[in-house]
Amino acid sequence: MPGLFFSHSNMTELNGKEDCKLAEGKVHKKKQKAFGADLKSYLKCMVPHIESGIKTSNSRNVMLSAEEVIQWSQSLEKLLASQSGQGVFREFLKSEFSEENIEFWLACEDYKKTKSDHLHGKAERIYAEFVQSDAIKQINIDYQMREATAKKAQDPTHTSFDEAQKTVYILMERDSYPRFLKSKSYLNLLNQLQTNTSK
Repeated sequence: MPGLFFSHSNMTELNGKEDCKLAEGKVHKKKQKAFGADLKSYLKCMVPHIESGIKTSNSRNVMLSAEEVIQWSQSLEKLLASQSGQGVFREFLKSEFSEENIEFWLACEDYKKTKSDHLHGKAERIYAEFVQSDAIKQINIDYQMREATAKKAQDPTHTSFDEAQKTVYILMERDSYPRFLKSKSYLNLLNQLQTNTSK
């Protein structure tokens, strides 16, 4: 059986290819590490630091003030008027497994600003995601309202979800919102900001 013979030039070429592959592997690993570090820093910017409490989920990295966070305790309306407030409240609702309420409320706010020719598609999406009886993020409304909202969504106007949105708002206002104001996430955030202000 004949042996395999390589000329010296072929061997250096092969070694060169192997070295190249090894080098590429090292570069690839470095890229992965760099990507991981970039992802970590990105997430740090995007995820609200509820415990440490300074940066918000707002992409502009707005610094929160103690005054703004105190205003959130005046009404649910003031909390939801703040993008940072929405982010912190949503995190709290996630911990209670009821984030569908704020997601539905925000979807309705967005829906009201929709151009008329896009209403039908958005109405279908909101209905499928939040209203129909087997919806993934089903909101807590009674049978009559579910039926009435279904009819309105079939021939959509800018007010199709108003009644359901109002019901969900009242539910959050009476139920989740008071608990949020007493929660560790809110109190720790407020305390942290007040401590930083007094330094």
